[in-house]
Amino acid sequence: MTVRQSIVFNGDLGSGKSTVSVVIAERLGLRRVSVGDLYRQMAQERQMTALQLNLHAELDQAVDGYVDQLQRDIAASGESLVMDSRLAWHFFTDALKVHMITEPAEAARRVLLRPSGPAESYTSMAEAEAKLRERSESERGRFLVRYGVDKALLRNYDLVCDTTRAPAGEVIERIVEAYEGRLAPEVLRAAPPLLLLDPARVYPTEDVTELRGLWDSTVVDEVVAAGEAALEPLEIGYTGEYFFVVNGHRRLSAALRGGFRLVPGRLVAEVDEPVVGGMSAIDYFAAQVRPSLIHDWEAAHDIRLPLPEHALLGGDAVLAGESGTAV
Repeated sequence: MTVRQSIVFNGDLGSGKSTVSVVIAERLGLRRVSVGDLYRQMAQERQMTALQLNLHAELDQAVDGYVDQLQRDIAASGESLVMDSRLAWHFFTDALKVHMITEPAEAARRVLLRPSGPAESYTSMAEAEAKLRERSESERGRFLVRYGVDKALLRNYDLVCDTTRAPAGEVIERIVEAYEGRLAPEVLRAAPPLLLLDPARVYPTEDVTELRGLWDSTVVDEVVAAGEAALEPLEIGYTGEYFFVVNGHRRLSAALRGGFRLVPGRLVAEVDEPVVGGMSAIDYFAAQVRPSLIHDWEAAHDIRLPLPEHALLGGDAVLAGESGTAV
């Protein structure tokens, strides 16, 4: 069993990083450092909101410089700790790098529910969602310019965890298992990141009729009995916004039918990386994921998947128009 030195957390605003990192630090007996808390304190001292400080930091390098040097010093100290920071993955080498994600509306709901302060407050779901997106984009642009790194690329991390529906306790257990080398070590060691995804947010690329006979077999019962931790990782593509199945539709379907809130996955292609026949993840997703495919998958599994932009523009209609027949 291999145990890494530290755990560093990055992720979407409202994804639960603080809650999870606090409990994990307590459970493992490690010191926790939160750069988010530090930024909020700096914002309050300057009588700014968190977003205003982010925008100010784009012009004043001293803001990031102070925090960056602090992280470099901690990383160089050799101390094992839990770090809640959107850039610690860039400074730490011997660490489990965890990236937490969640559906934007759910993130907005969470930040509205927690106590607000002068550095961070919202009056509505719409405002919270818009401001969270603006803050994230500001940080991403700043990191690209200053460090030449893109925090949105999943290959920067060892473990990507979707917290949209999974309770904090389940997320914590999976992260500790990964830290202690007990969760999908072959993926974490040879081909990170390991993805822990909400199966209800993963798009199919095959027609649901290909699964004919699955639900009348013992497969679903066997998957449920074994649990999500025993599920062979799905092969997953990522467009930069949407996750989709490249291989593993039967496992994904069984997980949905079994009520799983997390399924393991291996990232095979991200954004412009080739996935099938030389097509990029983005192009493959646009070509395969049609409105009718989504609707049939939704009906079969009683879920709702937002129509991607290309589908909203009339994916099936465009294809039918080009071929002269309905698809």
